Amino acid sequence: MNSFAADYDIAAYVWPAYHNEPRWKELGIFADGKGEWQNLYESVKRTPDDYQGVKPLWGYEDESDPIAVARKIDAATAAGVNVFIYDWYWYGGRPFLEDALNKGFLGAKNCERMKFYIMYANHDVKNLWDNRIGTEDGKDKVVWPAKITDDDWRQIVDRWIEKYFTRPNYYTISGKPVLSIYSLRGFVKWEGLEKAKERIEYLRERVKSSGFPGLHLQVIGGNKGTSMREALVALKADSTTSYNWTDNTWTRMNDEKQPELDYDEWGEMALGMHDRWMAALKSIGMTYFPNISVGWDNNARYPARETRRIVRNSTPEKFECFARRVKAWADANLAAPMPKLITVNSWNEWTEGAYLEPDDRFGYGYLDALRRTFVK
Repeated sequence: MNSFAADYDIAAYVWPAYHNEPRWKELGIFADGKGEWQNLYESVKRTPDDYQGVKPLWGYEDESDPIAVARKIDAATAAGVNVFIYDWYWYGGRPFLEDALNKGFLGAKNCERMKFYIMYANHDVKNLWDNRIGTEDGKDKVVWPAKITDDDWRQIVDRWIEKYFTRPNYYTISGKPVLSIYSLRGFVKWEGLEKAKERIEYLRERVKSSGFPGLHLQVIGGNKGTSMREALVALKADSTTSYNWTDNTWTRMNDEKQPELDYDEWGEMALGMHDRWMAALKSIGMTYFPNISVGWDNNARYPARETRRIVRNSTPEKFECFARRVKAWADANLAAPMPKLITVNSWNEWTEGAYLEPDDRFGYGYLDALRRTFVK
């Protein structure tokens, strides 16, 4: 097991956008030089329940600074979070938002206290991160397409193996480095299932030739529909998990004919899917790793004139109740050689109202909730 003498591997997603990424200029956003912190401190509170308007207790830190990240590692591990999952991007033949991982996390002197792995965030870049653009202004316009070429893929695979997989603290299952893919549907849609299969086979071969017993391929929410089941089998995916509880709840969350979801209601909907997903995946030799989500509120990414629907009444106390239930589910359903891996959304999705880091609203409440649940 990979868990630094822990019974559970608690893996929090990291949105690596809080630093002065040079390519922000290409997108024409975040001129202050602080990355997406700018959306947070420019946000306007729309309703009493709105998460926006909160402030980070540690300040608007540069997450490519290894000293700042060293403190985050200490706080995370003290709360039982022993794995970070870094979102990883590639657009226009180049990486994007790597410095938070390369300089911040891997540059921190205590980084080997934690494991890490990467999630290939293979989605198009739209105007989502630009808080000046609203729904009617072209929020969904594609600015950078995520589609890659075969040459891109070869560069990407080499980069993953050389810079990450070979690190001593890269997260493995049964000795196999774990790679998560955000959108299996998108990966297949680019050039069809046969091309997707060819690329994954190339990745597996390169991983094996680098001295590993193989690759553990994890996909996010990739178990939806017959066509995705076919893709999971063809690509020999090993596991799936969720990025957050919006999987299979998004339609209800955005149904204007119904009230906004309460956190308890949202959690019940999400946890109700666990047994169904596990049963469906077992039949094709896959594992489902459960997820715990903090909340949902992305108003900070929209102009002040526009109010987006949120999940209401998210609190550390409610989060802890669901964390304990997910822990019990993992105990009952995950057995060796699979680790008791639980993903958490997220470490720092501040502009989606989903973060474990301490703020001026709940303090260390979410980290304390995990510590009470998972740390002996």
